[in-house]
Amino acid sequence: MRLVHRLASSPMALVAGFAQALSVADPWGGQPRWWLQWLSLAFLAWQLVHQAGRQVSWSSSTWGMPDPGPNWRRGLRLGWLFALGWLAGVFWWLFISMHTYGGLNAALAVAAVLALAGFLALYYGIACAAFLALMPARRLSGCPFLPTLLFAALWTLAELARGSWFTGFPWGAGGYAHVDGPLAFLARYVGVYGIGFVAAALAMGLVLAPRVRWGRWPVYAALVAALALGGAGWVARDCALNGAGTWCGAPQAQAQLPAMSVALLQGNIPQDEKFVPGTGVVDSLSWYGEQLRDAQATLVVAPETALPLLPRQLPTGYWDALVARYGSQNPGKPQAALIGVPLGDMQAGYTNSVVGFKPGQDTPFRYDKHHLVPFGEFIPPFFKWFTQMMNIPLGDFERGAVGQPSFEWQGQRLAPNICYEDLFGEELAARFATSASAPTALVNISNIGWFGDSVAIDQHLAISRMRALEFERPMLRATNTGATAIIDHRGQVTYELPRLTRGVLLGQFEGRTNLTPFAWWASQFWLWPLWGLCLALVFWGIAARGRGMPRPLS
Repeated sequence: MRLVHRLASSPMALVAGFAQALSVADPWGGQPRWWLQWLSLAFLAWQLVHQAGRQVSWSSSTWGMPDPGPNWRRGLRLGWLFALGWLAGVFWWLFISMHTYGGLNAALAVAAVLALAGFLALYYGIACAAFLALMPARRLSGCPFLPTLLFAALWTLAELARGSWFTGFPWGAGGYAHVDGPLAFLARYVGVYGIGFVAAALAMGLVLAPRVRWGRWPVYAALVAALALGGAGWVARDCALNGAGTWCGAPQAQAQLPAMSVALLQGNIPQDEKFVPGTGVVDSLSWYGEQLRDAQATLVVAPETALPLLPRQLPTGYWDALVARYGSQNPGKPQAALIGVPLGDMQAGYTNSVVGFKPGQDTPFRYDKHHLVPFGEFIPPFFKWFTQMMNIPLGDFERGAVGQPSFEWQGQRLAPNICYEDLFGEELAARFATSASAPTALVNISNIGWFGDSVAIDQHLAISRMRALEFERPMLRATNTGATAIIDHRGQVTYELPRLTRGVLLGQFEGRTNLTPFAWWASQFWLWPLWGLCLALVFWGIAARGRGMPRPLS
């Protein structure tokens, strides 16, 4: 019994949260571990269920000391500690950018990471507190459906809030651990948050399974319905990807476009030199200039701020040479390029942008980053004192619009996104409002050099893979230090450069034209359907509490 009390303690919630962090991308191989995400969340669910049935005289936080408050406070504490361990373990690498490259005192950098994790963890603490407030012990025996769905709804609301409020920072959301797991097929239907909902429901379902009265038909009917729905979804995805199969009926028209060759540039410019005149700036302009001049692929992509100067600040003739190189009509082998570069002036403001060159255009294509990074690309109100403590080339950039046009090239519609913009699938979905204008491929240009040789590289790759699964589009990734890669429409990495090396990744990709269900509904309604579903389930829980316990299945 004492072992059970210790497992239910608050320190164990912190440990389970750290295990959740490892599930997104493990530090020894950089791979997502879907089973670890599920089991770590199931452990938290077990702790909550255990707490609901405990007497007030016992505490889960201090190995048997008196309990400081009612159930909802225990839930708040457990959920907050779990999320603190999870989030601090996911984005600990922010310490590198603030201390190693920003010069912030190490203790202050640690405190800043923990403060951010602690603030975001409040969402999950509130979710767990609400669960215990609505689901006392007597409701956790008998009918498993309400507590299972309520926990999933509250957990997903916390995820949605973290990803939307205060500019949003959903890095490391639990659904990303399932990019290679059995739930990956759901991405085309419900996206990463929907996968997180299902994972949370399965976690609570696992915990409540021993309490279920298995002799009643509603339990079996629900299981059969869930398996049938999941099986139908898996078959429909297989038919959409492969066009034919035993269960697909007549062969379906293939949605891919002809293969296009691409060269993705990875300069590996040291982050502490990247914006320094005479060293990193010269190195960047020289190496990227040579690769852009000599490339033979149909499409060439250079990463975020590959050219670290405004066009008017470049050496004389540099910009004009790029325009002439890719703007000239070459009937034998026409080429196009997408290049990361800052744009703007003092009057109009500055933007973190992608410029596209191709033959026959009057003016270069331009994409301006919409979702800016707090403290890096804009300074939040009341935090100027914090940014003044760091030696980082901070900018106050202007935002681009949501749903900017794609770069059209040889039948492809290429949709750029910069840095962590691919973290916000609902914003990328705005470009999929109609099949006639929907992107055929996604292009991410990034500079993760701020975070060194850390798991941030692997986590960002998993994020891009999830976007490929959601939209069933290839994702081309050109980065400064990694992971420079080509991801196909199945979310699989087909080509990749070694990280922290200088090189050019040569490969091919096939654009796609079909629209997934997620692409359609997210382009029309953003994430509001998920918000609505989860809130409806919460109101169901509130109404059920008011009516009394649901009838047991016995």
